[in-house]
Amino acid sequence: MTATIYSLIPPIVAILMVILTRKVLPSLGVGIISAALILHVPTIQENGVGTWLVDSFLSIWNSLAAIFIDDGAIATSTVYILLFLLLLGMITVFISISGGSRAFGEWAMKRVKTRVGAKLTAFVLGIVIFIDDYFNALAVGQVSRPLTDRQRVSRAKLAYIIDSTSAPICVVSPVSSWGASIIGIIGTIIVAHNMTDITAFSAFIQMIPMNLYVITTLIMVLGVSLFNINIGPMKKHEERAMTTGEVVDPSKPVLGALKEDLPTNNKGTIGDLIWPIIALVVGTVGSMIWTGILESEKNASLIDIFGNAAVAPSLLYGGLLGLAVTLVLFFIQARVKKNIESTLFSKAVIEGIKSMLPAVYILVFAWVIVDLISQLGTGQYLAIQVENSNLNTAFLPVILFVVAGLMAFSTGTSWGTFGVMLPIAGDIITSTDATLLLPTLAAVLAGSVFGDHCSPISDTTILSSTGAGSHHIDHVLTQIPYAIISAVIAMIGYVVLGFTGSTIAGVIVSVTLIVLFILLFRKKSTVV
Repeated sequence: MTATIYSLIPPIVAILMVILTRKVLPSLGVGIISAALILHVPTIQENGVGTWLVDSFLSIWNSLAAIFIDDGAIATSTVYILLFLLLLGMITVFISISGGSRAFGEWAMKRVKTRVGAKLTAFVLGIVIFIDDYFNALAVGQVSRPLTDRQRVSRAKLAYIIDSTSAPICVVSPVSSWGASIIGIIGTIIVAHNMTDITAFSAFIQMIPMNLYVITTLIMVLGVSLFNINIGPMKKHEERAMTTGEVVDPSKPVLGALKEDLPTNNKGTIGDLIWPIIALVVGTVGSMIWTGILESEKNASLIDIFGNAAVAPSLLYGGLLGLAVTLVLFFIQARVKKNIESTLFSKAVIEGIKSMLPAVYILVFAWVIVDLISQLGTGQYLAIQVENSNLNTAFLPVILFVVAGLMAFSTGTSWGTFGVMLPIAGDIITSTDATLLLPTLAAVLAGSVFGDHCSPISDTTILSSTGAGSHHIDHVLTQIPYAIISAVIAMIGYVVLGFTGSTIAGVIVSVTLIVLFILLFRKKSTVV
C-alpha cells in the first residue's frame, strides 16, 4: 500500500477533518490511525485482522517513541525543540509578571501609533530574524504581540505576517539553517549529473530571484500590512479586533495563552522584555555558530558553519540563556526593588509550561502523522506521477511547483518535500532540458513553502500560531486565501519563465500581477 494512491487518504482525511471540525488533535488522531491501518493492510491476508491491528498500533507507538528516543539516545532534534517551547512559555510568563510586556506596550504606543506601524514592525522583524524558521516564528511573536495587541491587530493577522516572513526568508537566505541544507542538496545534484560549470553556492544565489512564490508572498504581506487588505475569514477577525478590541475569538483556545490571570508589575521596564529577547537571540545564534564551527573544517565559510550547526540544541541553549536573564530580572524586581512577590516563582513556572502544552501536543501529533505518511510513501507517489508524465518541458517549473505544494500540504513538511523533490526534479530536467534546471529547482523550493503555508499539520504553521498566540485553525484558514493568491500569481510567472527562459520576464509578470491585485483590493479596503 506504500507509494500508491491510497497513501493520500490519511493526510486528506486529517486535513478535511481539521477544516470541518476545527479540532486539531482529534483530526490528527484520526489521520494517524488511518495511516497506520493503511500501512499494514497487506498483513490482513497473511496474518489476519488481529495481527493487522496490533502491527498498526505498534507503528503508532514506534513513531511516537522516535520523537523522544533515537537509537537508544535522546532524539535531540525533536526533544530539544519541545523543551525550547516550554522554556519560551516560562520566559513569557516571567516577562509578563515583571512588567516587561506592559512597559514595552506603553513605550511602543508612544512611537508606533497606528495599526499599520504595528504590522510593519512585525513584517520587518520577520525579515530581519532569518536564521531559522522555528526561532523566527516564536521570537517575532514574542516581541510583536504586545504591540499589535495594543493597536487592535488580530492575532490571526499577526500569525499570517509571522508565517509568511519566516520560511520565505529562510528558504532564500544562504546564511540560515534552510539555506545551508538546500545548498548541500544542490551540491549532490550537481555532482550526480557531472556539472562542472557551476557551484552549489552560485546555483543557490542564482535561484533566489527565481523563487517567485517568495517574491509574491513578501509583496502580499507588505501590501496587506500597509492597506489592511482582508480576504475571506480574515475580515471577521480584523473587524472584531477593531470594533471590540478582542484580538482573538474568546470562545476558542489559543496556543501559548495563559490559563489564568497573573499579577503584573506596574513598575516594570522595557529592559524586562528586551534583555531576555536579546539573550535569546544571542544565545541561539551564538550556539549555532559554535556548534557549526565544531563540526566544520578549518577556515570554513559562514555558510558551511551554518550548514553544520546543530539547530535544535542551539535553540535549547538560547532558551536557557534567555530564561536565565529573565529570572535575574524577575528576582531584581522581587528581592531588590520589592515590586512583586517572589513567591510567584513556582506559579510562573507552572503557568509557563501549561501555556505551551497545547502547542506541544499538536506538534507531537503532527510529527507522528508526518512519520507515518513518510512510511506510506505519499511524497514518492506524487513524485512518480510527475516523473511518468510526458509534458512540454516549458511546463515543468509550474508542474513541479504544484506537485511540491501538494506534497508539502499533504505531509506537513517543506524540508521533507524539497529533500525528496529536488533530486527528482534534477533527474527529470537534466534528461530533458538542462537550461531549466535552476528555475525548476527554485520552483520546487517555492512549492514546498507554499504547501507548508497551507497545511494545518505543518510544524512551522503550528509554531507561527504559537508565536502569535492565535487559535491554530483560525490561522490556517485565514492564511490560505493569501497563500493561494500568491501561489497562482507565481504559477503564471513560472509559465512565462518556462516558455521564455527568462527569469526577469517571470519576475516582472509576477510582481506586476501581485501589485495590481494589491491596488485593486486596496480600493475595497479601509486604510487604517
